Amino acid sequence: MADDGVLIGFSDKPEMLRLDRANRHGLVAGATGTGKTVTLQVLAQGFSDAGVPVFAADVKGDLCGVSSPGQPNEKMLARAQAMGLTLEPRAAPVVFWDLFGLAGHPVRATVSEMGPLLISRMLELNDVQEGVLSVVFRAADEEGLLLLDLKDLQAALAYAAENAKELGARYGNVSPATVATVQRKLLVLEDQGGGGLFGEPALALSDLMRTDGSGRGYVNILAADKLIASPRLYATFLLWLLSELFEELPEVGDPEKPRLVFFFDEAHLLFRDAPKPLLEKVEQVVRLIRSKGVGIYFVTQNPADIPETVLGQLGNRVQHALRAYTPIDQRGLRAASDSFRPNPAFDTAEAIQGLGVGEALVSVLDERGAPTVVQKTMIRPPVSRLGPITPAERAGIMGQSPVRGLYDVARDRESAFEMLKGRAAEKAEPTQAPEPPAPTSSPWGDEPQRRPAPRASTRQGMGEAFAKSMLRTIGSQVGRELIRGVLGGLAGGTRRRRRY
Repeated sequence: MADDGVLIGFSDKPEMLRLDRANRHGLVAGATGTGKTVTLQVLAQGFSDAGVPVFAADVKGDLCGVSSPGQPNEKMLARAQAMGLTLEPRAAPVVFWDLFGLAGHPVRATVSEMGPLLISRMLELNDVQEGVLSVVFRAADEEGLLLLDLKDLQAALAYAAENAKELGARYGNVSPATVATVQRKLLVLEDQGGGGLFGEPALALSDLMRTDGSGRGYVNILAADKLIASPRLYATFLLWLLSELFEELPEVGDPEKPRLVFFFDEAHLLFRDAPKPLLEKVEQVVRLIRSKGVGIYFVTQNPADIPETVLGQLGNRVQHALRAYTPIDQRGLRAASDSFRPNPAFDTAEAIQGLGVGEALVSVLDERGAPTVVQKTMIRPPVSRLGPITPAERAGIMGQSPVRGLYDVARDRESAFEMLKGRAAEKAEPTQAPEPPAPTSSPWGDEPQRRPAPRASTRQGMGEAFAKSMLRTIGSQVGRELIRGVLGGLAGGTRRRRRY
């Protein structure tokens, strides 16, 4: 690794990814088994050595080897010698994360931060159901109900069903049947383990942007071997993380090196069946987040998996072998070859099909920001371990983590669930009648004891309680609503204030 770039491999010269162009995003593509994970490992450790923090999902469970020194075999040593390299096995500093809290520190976000648009995508809601969920978020904001975890959202949905008529008069039709459908889909999400994503303490982005004592960037590895079984949950979480980075990081222009590099493995899951408004938002984030000093690298099997509007913004490209057995594969191959600046020494499409394991076509941005001529490149061998680490090794690394103890225990403070439960308890208390006065003697003798007149009920009807609550709320809500995120979340909820 040079001071100004990450060494990818060798063609007839060293192929370097310039650090001052690394925030212009990139693509690592290739068929299964062609070496994408090794390339990802080489890039991740190269950025780490340069002092750039990295976030990457470990989909197959073997990227975690970057946390342990390598054990080079004869083949790796021979490749390094042919490149004029001396392999010095070493590990990168690593923090493990896991949405399920099993193979890493738990990762959480509040329901309010995630917002109705992303939660709707996660639950695969239709337009009507998404609209009702948006009404629930708005009503919760105006009622001062904090939506932190899934039980808060379930309580808010139950509140909406009970007050459907009043909410419908204010925001439009709210069908209790539609609310029930959303509630059932939340139960499915909980059964899949998605409930652990929501709650507190919520992830602080600053904890993804750490460096160790020697100035190397931490490689944040999200355990995704189980998460990938729920592709909507996987894609929605990573999309939320991108939107949070976009929203919270300040503008820095084109820095000498990125503040964070984000690898999005199995990137096709982000775009599969995504509605047009969501695709437009993804394109906007990719286009603008580079000015925040963040580089996004999509990892997928075929460049055709990425929409052209996004693909056109990926300046640094590493293309491993593709197989073209079907007409669809052939079209994808032609699209991949046409995206490179041609090299007169070979036909790009033929070269892609003829690449061996550990070989790739590489084109990166030069000092002027223009793509270099594509080159056949031998990917350098990694200095960290190829393959997974043991559970004992993982536990040892987590025991020395810089975020140890910060996220491992969930916190459950008073929020919508507790507040609505308290309101229901108050309404359920019976109205006690006053004690009847003691009978007094009369000079005219005993008179029949009169029963006191029945006392008028002081309990409010549901519509009256809702109306009064809304009136009290309107006067105190000035300044309450906060921008929830770039991806269209409605205003509201509490946000953490972070410093960078």
